[in-house]
Amino acid sequence: MSVTELYLVRHAQAVINVTGVMAGPKGDTGLTELGIRQAEALRARLEETGELKPDIFLTSSLPRARQTAELIAPALGLQSTLDDDLQEFRTGPDADGLALEEYKARFGWLNFEEDPFTETDPGAESWALFQLRVARTLTRIVREHKGKVILCVTHGGVVDGSFGYFFGLNPHIPPRVRLHTENTSVTRWQHSEERWRLVYYNDA
Repeated sequence: MSVTELYLVRHAQAVINVTGVMAGPKGDTGLTELGIRQAEALRARLEETGELKPDIFLTSSLPRARQTAELIAPALGLQSTLDDDLQEFRTGPDADGLALEEYKARFGWLNFEEDPFTETDPGAESWALFQLRVARTLTRIVREHKGKVILCVTHGGVVDGSFGYFFGLNPHIPPRVRLHTENTSVTRWQHSEERWRLVYYNDA
């Protein structure tokens, strides 16, 4: 029986988490000092426990995830490979880098529960398209690396989306349950015999 282990790690605290900036490739300026300490703490934990020995090490290409992956890499004995599809919900190019209040003034604030199909700003994803990307990305990664231990450094939205996908929730309706995925927390999924099992969530 082939067993695939999928570990999803949310990036450490980012500057945009504190400043409230819409953060695509332009707006994302990496980790805060606290975020660096968080990633270093995760690295120390992994070095001490040896709990995670991935065969495959992937990371979102956004700076906050990429920097987190670089900081924990010494504990894993692997360098990460960039995967654009592991990025957080994507805003459009005109919104990337805007302060939250300026973004609201220019584009408004879309209620996903009322309208999951409309893009939030020009060139952005809708909520439903983001959920589809998460599902397609995780399916691709697991198929390409079946039977392996896979570690992905990614974002809270992707971790949240994994629940919707693996539990088979309606991808067109935002769930009523709200998750709060902590920075540098580890979520572990296991796949065998065509079924997914949640081993643990939000282990920070």
